[in-house]
Amino acid sequence: MHRAVLEGMGLWEAIHERRTRLGAQAFVDATGRTVAELPALMMSGDVELQRGDLCQLLFERTRGQVEYRFGDSPTAFHETPEGVEVTFEQHASQRFDLVVGADGLRSNVRSRVFGENESHLKHHGFRVVGCTLPNMLGLRQRGVIYSEPGRGVCVTSARAEDEARALFVFTGAPLAAQERSLDAAREAVSTAFAGAGWRTARLVEALRGAEDLYFDAISSVRLPHYSRGRVVLLGDAAWGGTLGGQGTPMAMVGAYVLAGELLATPGEHAQAFARFEARLRPYAMKCQGGASHVGGFFAPRTRAGLFLRNHIYGLLTTKPLERVFEKLVTHAATGFVLPDYT
Repeated sequence: MHRAVLEGMGLWEAIHERRTRLGAQAFVDATGRTVAELPALMMSGDVELQRGDLCQLLFERTRGQVEYRFGDSPTAFHETPEGVEVTFEQHASQRFDLVVGADGLRSNVRSRVFGENESHLKHHGFRVVGCTLPNMLGLRQRGVIYSEPGRGVCVTSARAEDEARALFVFTGAPLAAQERSLDAAREAVSTAFAGAGWRTARLVEALRGAEDLYFDAISSVRLPHYSRGRVVLLGDAAWGGTLGGQGTPMAMVGAYVLAGELLATPGEHAQAFARFEARLRPYAMKCQGGASHVGGFFAPRTRAGLFLRNHIYGLLTTKPLERVFEKLVTHAATGFVLPDYT
């Protein structure tokens, strides 16, 4: 359904041109032997696009109609009968008719308007570190996943032949404030993967030179409501998951529905917000199931769980079950019917 949104925006062809072309990914054992192979459809969908490329496309298409302010953040919101007074770190205060918080899993807008509440983020028992590394495995538009109980690493190469993307997933507690640094991420991976087999030691060593590290706990957002007064949350800020929650597709669909509901009843934002939430919440909650299980997919906690994962995916990717597997994979992407606001 997100493809329909992108086509309506005139972006599908541009996105298709920039797709990663990532192919199949394989589960491998400590010797490098493939124990199960996952089709490209499961890991990349119809088309996979790097986040930076999508952001650039959206920026280029909207910069003529939208005022962008980079390097700034809101510090307070005060609602009045006429709108919302917003103060900023860098710019002067300004009043807006409505505020849409689309600022990610750890949304500043959410914490300012809905309060700092630990229950808003549900931790799923895993941490994740992602980065770009040299393509030391010689991968060509494919990926490999190596797992041991409680830890796993996924390496893919889909664009430049000399680089690869690595994702380290391992069990751990939520991140403390002092852990949010590049050095903390490197240390966490080194500790978690000490003594791991396969080629993990080389990947961990290469991680020390990476500068684009992403480090977070695997969590998902839990909110009783997506809006409060004239402020509404969208995308990961409202229903996101660190991994596996259909984050970008859901954000595109959510933006389409929110815009449609606001245009359907101009000046009646409360009703529009209520209809937006009523339409999106059931589907968003289903997608959140992916975020709660993704840690165990990459890093099953036990040897039995690891054996079961490999066995199940080995069966699902055999010829007799490939149609069943395809339906399971595409269900999340096709389980919502886009409203027609034309």
